[in-house]
This record gives sequence, C-alpha cells and structure tokens, in this order.
Amino acid sequence: MNKIFKILVVIFLTLFSSNYFFVYAEEKIKIGLLVPITGDNKNLGQQIVKSTRIALNEIGSDKIEIYLKDTNSDPNQTLKAATELRDIGVKIVIGPIFYKNLIYLDEISELTFLSLTNKTVNLPKNVISAGINATSQLNTIKKFIELNEIKKTLFLTPDLDYEVEIKKAIKQSKLKVSKHFIYDTEPTKLTAQIEKITNYKVRKQNLDDEIKRVENSELIDKEKQLEKLKKRYTIGNVNFDSVIISDFDENLKSVITSLLYTDVSPEKKFFIVFNQWFDQSIISEKNLQPIYYPSINKENLENFENQFNSEFKEYPNHLSLLSYDLVGLIYYLFSKNNLTESDKIFKKENSFKGKIGIFDIENNKINHRLNFYQITNGELKKIF
Repeated sequence: MNKIFKILVVIFLTLFSSNYFFVYAEEKIKIGLLVPITGDNKNLGQQIVKSTRIALNEIGSDKIEIYLKDTNSDPNQTLKAATELRDIGVKIVIGPIFYKNLIYLDEISELTFLSLTNKTVNLPKNVISAGINATSQLNTIKKFIELNEIKKTLFLTPDLDYEVEIKKAIKQSKLKVSKHFIYDTEPTKLTAQIEKITNYKVRKQNLDDEIKRVENSELIDKEKQLEKLKKRYTIGNVNFDSVIISDFDENLKSVITSLLYTDVSPEKKFFIVFNQWFDQSIISEKNLQPIYYPSINKENLENFENQFNSEFKEYPNHLSLLSYDLVGLIYYLFSKNNLTESDKIFKKENSFKGKIGIFDIENNKINHRLNFYQITNGELKKIF
C-alpha cells in the first residue's frame, strides 16, 4: 500500500511540475511604456515608440507584450498611467523619460521603472536610472587617466542642478581629483573664476616682470629674448595635468574659451569633457581641440540611426537607442528568471550587451561600459 502511495505521489508531483514549467514558459512578458505621446515632448515619445517597434521585430518573440501609456510629461498623469499599467498586470516599465516625472512613482511599489533619466540621486526605490549617468562616465574617464598616468586632475562643474550628482559620481568611481571647483555660467563671472583657478594674474605678471628684467639687462641676445617673450601670454605653469569639464553645448565652449584666454592650452593639458553624443559643432571647433570624452559606441549609434531612418524616414534622438536596448535587456533578464520576481531581477549581478554598449546591473543600478574618444583637428578617433 505504501509503495502504491509513493508512486501516486511521484506521478502527481511530476504532473504538477510539468504544468508549472509549461505555464512559466508560456507566460507573457508584459512591458509598460511610459512616454509623452501628447504635449511638448510628443515627438521624442513617438520616436521611442518607434524604436521599441524595431526592437520587437528583431527579437521576434510572441512572448512580449508592450502596453503604451501617455505621460504628457506631467508627474500626475504619469502616476495615473502607471496605476493603469499595474492594474493590467504589468510588472516592468520602460520610462518615464524625465526626472521630474518620477516623484510619485514610489506609490506603486509593485512596478519597477527603467527611467531614461541619467540622474541617480533621490530616486524612488522602485526606479532604476538607465541613462548614461555620471558614474559610468567617470569610470571610463578614470581608466583613461590611469592609462596616461595623469597625476593631478582639476574638476570643473557648473553651478546648476546636477552638482550633487557629480559629487556622488566622483565618490562612487573613486576618481582622484586634486581640486573640484563649482563655477558660475554667466560669462563675465566665469572668466573671472577661471582666471583665479588658473592663477592667471600671477602668471601674467610674471611675464611682465620678465620682459622688464630683460629690457633693463645688458644681455647679448636681449632683442631675441624680448621677441620670444612678447609672443607669450604668461610665464609659469598651472597646478594640474588634466581638467574635467562636466558641461555641454555653448557653456562648455565658454569654459574652454576661458581656459584658452588664461593661456591653458589643450595641447599641453588634457581637456576631458562629458559625453557629447558626437556633437558636430564640437568636432568642427578646431581651436578648442584636442578634447577627450567617454561615449557610447559611435559605429553602433550610426547603424541604429540609419536603420531607424530607413524605416521611418527620420533620424532618432539618442534616447531612442537607449529604449531599443532596454526592450532587449528586459527580454534577456526575464527569459532567465521567474517573471513573478521582477523586483529582484535588478538586484542580481548581470551584464547585458546591447547596441549602446554593455550594461552592468547590480543592486538596482545600471552602469554602462563606455568607449573613449579623442577629437583632434576636426577628426574623431576612438581611444578604447
């Protein structure tokens, strides 16, 4: 009797297990997509939807279901849309795009949000920043600094809303910085600050003093020396080997121009900046070069842009590439894990290779392994 009972138990467990794994294999991966479809940022939202379509077509699996909701770039609308996603059984969401839309999402603890923001400070516990954050960039910059045995690095950060973000990234990346200055973006104030940072007035006075000394001397080659001195702007070195500028667009150009004015040349000191997304206006400004910066892989970005343009007759915003990769990332992680444990998936250590590069995932954080580029004489060169 006991033997028959044991056989029945084994048969029951086998059937139960088979049924369980069958359900698991057939379970749909429901992905929410929270982007602005209306409002000022609707074009960006529509591009992200299109990039998601490209990703779905390439994955080619009928296990993925995308549920689109409009945020209208509004925090309250975002909360309402996220609640609707939760009510239909969605566990993982791509979006929102903007940091300001995250403020109420901790009210929906059942959902995990992969936001496209690159900010990582004061995020709700169920929000993971998937953008190219400052820590990812400084990890890459640190590698370049170590390869070139750079000893003293000056760090310049604008007095804007991401100062705390930068300080956190410096600490997390363990980047050694000799001095960290916060500067005013107003041009006149900026120039005065850069003069102080580079000890410009003292170096300028050193030159004036040397010219007077030679003029009052009886040196045989006095005229030749004076000719050389008058071609210079300052005498004396600055107390750093490289400068990292965490700024963009015209503000970045203003900082570099101020450094040039104070006779700090990118030909003598390493000018390292944050990811510029291959901004053509930076590449064409030869007088500001050489410049170095971390970035996603340029070839992969161009291939995606061409693919996107071929299908939709327009070129995408770089966030479209990020959203494309996130679809693949979610499919990869969920195909390896139980779908009911979505809140635990991003706490595990994982790596995923997408078009944007390699994602390193651990403890609810995503960092990116970036490439490093140099711009010299209007030409872009990949360093690593």
